[in-house]
Amino acid sequence: MTEDVVALEGVGKRFGTVVALDSVTLGFARATFTAVMGPSGSGKSTLLQAAAGLERPTAGRVCVAGTDLATLNETGLTRLRRDRIGFVFQAFNLLSSLTAEQNVALPLRLAGRRPSRREVRAVLAAVGLEDRARHRPAELSGGQQQRVAIARAVITRPDVLFADEPTGALDSRTGREVLGLLRSTVERQGQTVVMVTHDPVAAAHADRVVFLADGRVVAEMAAPTPQAVAERMTALETATPC
Repeated sequence: MTEDVVALEGVGKRFGTVVALDSVTLGFARATFTAVMGPSGSGKSTLLQAAAGLERPTAGRVCVAGTDLATLNETGLTRLRRDRIGFVFQAFNLLSSLTAEQNVALPLRLAGRRPSRREVRAVLAAVGLEDRARHRPAELSGGQQQRVAIARAVITRPDVLFADEPTGALDSRTGREVLGLLRSTVERQGQTVVMVTHDPVAAAHADRVVFLADGRVVAEMAAPTPQAVAERMTALETATPC
């Protein structure tokens, strides 16, 4: 495999007779931001789940931080996801009974560590929420909750951060702020980000866009613009049977 933080080699995934991924080979280098796009049913979510060790491929192999996921049992996969991978979801997935700082500290506590308040506050400060540390999710806006989710994802210093439609539940202005924050984690912290999105504007924050159709990589675009991404997506959706 390559020196990429995440590398997929000939990855296939079937669900019964349905082919979700078909011989996908991709690499995600350190300190890069990749957007994954495609029509509905193209395999975007399955690609993310396979790359993150949430779904085992039926063909090919996946390496994360130099570890072949096929060599790990379920306990090993759980540990790898906890220690080496960060997740950000559209629905935030914060625990409503915990404060922002408690939500951020949770991954470290689950790993058996006792995080210092300084460590947690520093991560919250990095996402602009140091003054909201004692607030619970219900007391935060959607954008603030997503910022807490990003802080929670990066506090373990993961090798890769997977984001699944991270701005899907946000208005356009707040979405841009969250995308800018993800961009800054790449540029300032050397984070690797892989984001599934349907939004050309969101994809334009990435270094490159990978386009899927029928479970295959059909195109890539470097230095994307919203217009160029939208045009490519229109072409793919027009070519994809209903």
